[in-house]
Amino acid sequence: MLMNGFEKSRRDFLSCTAAVAMMAASPFAGAEPAAGQPTTLITQRRTLGRASPLEVSAVGLGCLPMVGYYGGKFEKKDMVALIRRAFDEGCTFFDTAEVYGPYTSETWVGEALQPVRDKVVIATKFGFGVEEGKPTALNSEPKHLRRAVEGSLKRLRTDHIDLLYQHRVDPKIPMEDVAGTVGELIKEGKVLHWGLSEASARSIRHAHAVTPLTAIQSEYAIWWREPETKIFPTLAELGIGFVPYCPLCRAFPLGQINENSTFPKNDRRATLPMFTPEALKANMPFVHLVAKWSKQSGCTPAEFVLGWVLSRGKHIAPIPGTTNPKHLDEDLRAASLSLSADEWKKFDEEFGQIKLVGHRADPFTESQIDK
Repeated sequence: MLMNGFEKSRRDFLSCTAAVAMMAASPFAGAEPAAGQPTTLITQRRTLGRASPLEVSAVGLGCLPMVGYYGGKFEKKDMVALIRRAFDEGCTFFDTAEVYGPYTSETWVGEALQPVRDKVVIATKFGFGVEEGKPTALNSEPKHLRRAVEGSLKRLRTDHIDLLYQHRVDPKIPMEDVAGTVGELIKEGKVLHWGLSEASARSIRHAHAVTPLTAIQSEYAIWWREPETKIFPTLAELGIGFVPYCPLCRAFPLGQINENSTFPKNDRRATLPMFTPEALKANMPFVHLVAKWSKQSGCTPAEFVLGWVLSRGKHIAPIPGTTNPKHLDEDLRAASLSLSADEWKKFDEEFGQIKLVGHRADPFTESQIDK
């Protein structure tokens, strides 16, 4: 069924005035770089949050695709090498969650980053009933939250979580109880900063009033701009950073997907309305537009699409996910893309002429997104 989520999001943005074949592993386990921080591909840093600030690389690495979220089966040694490569190239921001696998992503991230633990920011998430064997059921009950954090600490091979998110707002548990429990964990030194994922402005305000938030994570990309009208004004007012996931539009505009593409059942896109045959065909003008602009900008489509996200504000640090070293390099290079405000405005004007088809999420996923 075709929906108009993209079209509505774009209209809201246009009317709003406020507003990522394995390469050889690097010598990660050897001597540390002289300066103490590798800066080959990305040197840019951004600060998330005002009340509880956290410095991260301008582009992070999302570690969900490594567990086969978009199909495929990946070896631990390859994914550990990829995470290590990201650090070697200047990435300091790594995103995972207990439900990714479950547990697999956190385990690999922990192994990869243990030797440089104090030089990186690790973000993970709680909020699903993983321990109860119900990984799709929301659960932010305080005792469960604490158990989840203890499990994450062990898998991540650390004594603290730099940035802990509530993965989804649990309507059964008052936000004040969640924020209060996280506040206790912060006082205990087990958590340094916290945030929410896919939260409404109302939930953000309630949480922030109890324990100041550092960042909000939500899906955000050229073709899905709902956060701009839904939460951006609140983030600006409260001084909270923003971490977009799926900033590359799930690879749709990157040149490898066309109107005849199909997706295996174990690929998340097989269930999403924007990847139905009808939507793929209708949305190809978006692919062509990105191809045109990336060519004239002297970059790859991935760099251009990610560059657009980065251009939205200095409080934004996207976390594109990948399992491919070549794609990782493209994602990190995006932070160096420099287009003028007028060029981005011109692109948005051209994008505004495209009528996109399809919604970003399936009905069940949408039902767990805080409104």
